[in-house]
Amino acid sequence: MSEAITPAISDRICQHMNQDHGSAIALYAQVYGNAPETETAIMESIDPQGMNISAQIAGEAIPVRVEFDHSLKDAEDAHHTLVAMIKQARTV
Repeated sequence: MSEAITPAISDRICQHMNQDHGSAIALYAQVYGNAPETETAIMESIDPQGMNISAQIAGEAIPVRVEFDHSLKDAEDAHHTLVAMIKQARTV
């Protein structure tokens, strides 16, 4: 059984994404967050309904909310959903 998305799990996911997948976070903001001009981005938090991103646009940090297409059940669902979203975003 995978872990529920608690604040500690959110922090862990965000730390991993920010360290290893920065370009993916920017793409989430561009494609799903209606912020196509995003240059770089960091994931601030993730919860079952979506993720909060800080997008750098023209030198300014802009908050972007990306809603998921379903409520995440747990951390494993978060992983699978984020992977599926990036694969889909790359085809746009």
